[in-house]
Amino acid sequence: MMKHTLSYIILLLAVFFVLPASAQLRTHVYINQDGMHWDIPFVNDSLEDMSLSEDAKTVYLHTRQGIVVPFSVEQMDSLTFEEEPLVETKDKYQVFTLYVTTADGEDITSRDEYKACHVALGAKGSFTSFSANAQIRGRGNSSFLWYDKKPMRLKLDEKHKVLGLSKARNWVLLANYRDVTDMMNTFVFEAGEWLGLPFTNHTRYVELFVNGDYRGVYQLTEQVQQNKNRVNVSDERGILLSLDVDDGPGENPYATDNFTSKVYKMPACVKYPDDEAFTENTVDSVKTVFAILEQAIKDKNYAKVKQLMDIPSFIKYLQLQEFVYNVELSAPRSIFLFKDGDGKWFMGPLWDFDAGYDFDWGNMYTGHTFFTDYRETVMGTNPLKRNGQYSYVPQFFTDLFGCREFVEEYKSRWATVKDEIVSRNWAECMKYVQNLRSSGTMSREATRWPIRGKDFDSELEKMHQWLLNRCDFLSDLIANIPVPEETTPVTDSKFCGTIKTSVSMDWSKGFSQSNKVKVNRQTLVNLMGISMSTLKDSDITIVPLDTDGNEGINGTNGVFGAWFDEDGNPGVFADGHVYIEVFDDLWNWNCGLYQSNCFDDEHTVTMQYQYPYKGTLLKVNIEVKFTITGSGWW
Repeated sequence: MMKHTLSYIILLLAVFFVLPASAQLRTHVYINQDGMHWDIPFVNDSLEDMSLSEDAKTVYLHTRQGIVVPFSVEQMDSLTFEEEPLVETKDKYQVFTLYVTTADGEDITSRDEYKACHVALGAKGSFTSFSANAQIRGRGNSSFLWYDKKPMRLKLDEKHKVLGLSKARNWVLLANYRDVTDMMNTFVFEAGEWLGLPFTNHTRYVELFVNGDYRGVYQLTEQVQQNKNRVNVSDERGILLSLDVDDGPGENPYATDNFTSKVYKMPACVKYPDDEAFTENTVDSVKTVFAILEQAIKDKNYAKVKQLMDIPSFIKYLQLQEFVYNVELSAPRSIFLFKDGDGKWFMGPLWDFDAGYDFDWGNMYTGHTFFTDYRETVMGTNPLKRNGQYSYVPQFFTDLFGCREFVEEYKSRWATVKDEIVSRNWAECMKYVQNLRSSGTMSREATRWPIRGKDFDSELEKMHQWLLNRCDFLSDLIANIPVPEETTPVTDSKFCGTIKTSVSMDWSKGFSQSNKVKVNRQTLVNLMGISMSTLKDSDITIVPLDTDGNEGINGTNGVFGAWFDEDGNPGVFADGHVYIEVFDDLWNWNCGLYQSNCFDDEHTVTMQYQYPYKGTLLKVNIEVKFTITGSGWW
């Protein structure tokens, strides 16, 4: 180890000054921190890019565009200078070093504003080390707001390959704070690539420093975006769409890039085209094009759906989401799909899985509990009926289970992957784990971010066993999904009439009312002009209607239902006055009210039964008049 004196550093510079003036130098700063030795690389055009403080205690590396990176002489082991390129071993399973220095020396605290910075990435001979100026900000929703270890978004000033991954400017640093194993996203990324899902993300693990402060292990991966090296759809006619509550109109009502989908009323955000792209696609045109797919799915017109969407990608995507029990499918959140010109819609890329694996949402702010029960489901044992833990999962994902050909293909595709989906992809995860262990990374991570009662190795074993059990459970479940009879695609609709009913609710009982909204089944079939024996509950859909007759959104936990505002329009809970919630009993509906909003004596709302029969969608409105007693009682 070198003695840290001014004369020694000057001597070192003089020794290496014999390098050709035209050569690009790679400065490697070797520092000692907490007993570890770290290699921090910098690109320098000349030795004049370095300076020493007057007291000889700090070495400054001056980067291009004026960012100064300080290193304590006392902390430095040595400086070396090398010419690039290095020979790359392309060992992606290594744990690399990422050293970020912000221009103002302050921490990264905002998700909205980028901060100028310099990044130095030590690739350990696996790939070419590099350093560059960049911008950095926080990212994520719950992961950023709830936890001290923050995920980040990195934007290089110029496109660059990073650790063997294709050249781009935008990169993501996932903190994975609540995932003690750090393998939840990695397992899905590996499985997605193995399954052949297009544009699946990759994993590189780095130990991150910010302004010299050790921040632990992060998962470096690609930003989901339109790009020839990312989601490679055309600049002029490509579409990248996200189905996401957080990016939709409900949470971002003033954004110009989002919409509520026409048919299934899902929150959607147009990721491409974006503000910087001038193409023939607009938010309205994307909404219109997507509605064509939605309507074909709702009509169960499987021949048309196959023309509009790549069915294998849809099946693989759903099976992987259900396999890891990713409950965000139900919200939905972080669900991507894309389309190129006149081509088909494809599902993907896969994103954000640390809410899967049976995460305990009851202790979501401080808990890190996963892997308790492998038998829960998002879509259910009969997805068409959405009889899982999340009965409100959008029917966009489940209505095709009413098509015989789709269910048969769904079963067939799982049968071809079930025997290897765990063994093959867990083996890949273990290659990363070996380096995370041997390098001491996970020990340092536990010291930096201690989580009471959780241990890396024991959580890994729980995860592995959960996946094995889950695979067996899901194999039985999929094999027993009901195969529907052949149906005639819906090509027409018919309004058959209105049933009026009323119910009285006690304001003092609020959400929980013992009475029900009751609908007479015989009256319904009479209006539809069919027999009682013809009507199958499994084929019935019940939707809320706006006062203008358009279909609204289901804002409740029921399979069907809605919160209705003061005008009788379905909307969100925060604006709700009364609600209807339908579970297994399609003829006796739960109801209730939101006391803080509802002081009116009466509300009239409308739900609509929809039933496909011989190619026609039969529709009957149920107009419900709520009379509220005891309003204003305290």
